[in-house]
Amino acid sequence: MPVLILSTRADERRRARLQAIVRAVGEPVVFGPDSTLPDLWRFGAIVLDGDPSAWGSRLGRELTRVVEAGASLLTLGWAPGPTEREWVPILATTAGAVTQAGEVFARVTGAGSPLTVRLPAEFPIVDRFTPLAPADDATVAIAVRIGLRDLPAVVEAVRGRGRVVTCSLGASEEALEVGALARLIRRALRSREAGERPGRNIGVGIVGYGPLGGMGYHHGLATGATAGLELVAVAEPDVDRRKTAEGDFPGIRAFASVEDLCEDDDVELVFVATPPVHHASISAKLLTAGKHVACEKPLCFAEAEVDRLIALAGRNRLVLTVHQNRRWDPDFVAIMRAVDGGLLGQVFNVETFVGSFEHPCRTWHSDASVSGGAVYDWGAHHLDWILRICGGPPLAVRAHGHKRVWHDVTNLDQIRVRLTWPDGREGEFVHSDVAAVRRPKFYLQGTAGTLVGHYRPVVFERILPGRGYVAEPAHHAEAPAELVLARYESGYGVSETRLPPAPVEPFAFHRNLADHLHLGEPLAVTPESVRDVVAVLAAAERSSREGGASVTLASASG
Repeated sequence: MPVLILSTRADERRRARLQAIVRAVGEPVVFGPDSTLPDLWRFGAIVLDGDPSAWGSRLGRELTRVVEAGASLLTLGWAPGPTEREWVPILATTAGAVTQAGEVFARVTGAGSPLTVRLPAEFPIVDRFTPLAPADDATVAIAVRIGLRDLPAVVEAVRGRGRVVTCSLGASEEALEVGALARLIRRALRSREAGERPGRNIGVGIVGYGPLGGMGYHHGLATGATAGLELVAVAEPDVDRRKTAEGDFPGIRAFASVEDLCEDDDVELVFVATPPVHHASISAKLLTAGKHVACEKPLCFAEAEVDRLIALAGRNRLVLTVHQNRRWDPDFVAIMRAVDGGLLGQVFNVETFVGSFEHPCRTWHSDASVSGGAVYDWGAHHLDWILRICGGPPLAVRAHGHKRVWHDVTNLDQIRVRLTWPDGREGEFVHSDVAAVRRPKFYLQGTAGTLVGHYRPVVFERILPGRGYVAEPAHHAEAPAELVLARYESGYGVSETRLPPAPVEPFAFHRNLADHLHLGEPLAVTPESVRDVVAVLAAAERSSREGGASVTLASASG
């Protein structure tokens, strides 16, 4: 569906950002103030970006007819003032005086509206703001808090078969970078028929409940915290764990097998939380049964398996995604913000590390026949990070492993993976259980600076009656790293800046998945992006077996 953007904004970067947001709904077609007004009936959605007076008074009348016939209309960063009364019948609002640009806090007021479902209850935005005065037949979806008063900022009205959303936010490029506003814009452009029905929940199942506090429990909590999802069933062969799941989430159905869960028509989406060796076969079984699948990482051990699952999902018109939850880690989000903002210049070297000198765990994580090998465990996260920073898969992979200390487990004691890109950029990931001094978690070099992230140990200390002092260390990889950005300034030298971690967005993966299933919004973790990660993991495992031989990736691009 083409989306018409009638824009009077001169900021080309802002206009490009708006087009990127709109592209998730349909292909944007932009007309500037010097353009002749196109045939509005060609478009199912229309954006008025700025003051539309350049196109004359007839625009409002034509838009009214098109919207009443079923189109969606969004006005962005503009609302009619007292002298523009011809716009009030269609927009169902007038506007007050524009405030000065600055940080304000937008608050969801229309909790039952499809526009605001799963948006944060409150989010900051830097923008100019125009208070709206909605008509009686309009509803307020978003308000801005000014001086202890909630002033309407986003107003929604139904016009015939169509919908009009007036948004007085979004005048600046910086405002369009706010994820919540971008999601609201995409929703406003969808037809009323395609919008999410309030109260419609997608039935969720979990395969592999696991031990106390494991990923099965995590997905259960996340489902309960995400509007539009509802946990209805768990499949777990261990009877004690089935009982635990029933106690944790009363009212669910507990099955002993995947086959039984596949026959439950109430289950539409399944989280696969088993050990990795079973991921591919179970995901295929679920896709064949007509279920959407969100699998734990790594999705599988070879690109051919990923291709088979992608093809199977495509044939059955189902969603396939992978729980790459650490893409939302506060330290990694802060790093991507610095990289995308150009604070490091062109990044040419990325290094990550995880480990210490201690006995590895004695569960399936340390058994190569189940985990796939040392590189598949933490590498599923760290190599995904490196590929996100570098924008795609490398040309070649080399890996070297050691087995020298821990002989009661089958994973390597240490593995080092080196990546090279066609343009000379390089990356490195090290996972070690024999590193008595930890390397930095992150080390990035760019043409304008260097960013380093050091592990931050967390210890819970307390005094217990009868025991005295008790210290319980958390796993070092769970706390956000301390990030320092060092930049060279000519004639001055190197200056350092501490980067705070990004705000935590709980269960962001699940929120995005619900947005995708209900509203068709872009999937944050596509199976194609995960295919690149699996390709690197498989190449690293092969290179390690072959003594560090270089393995070329067929999917690499310049």
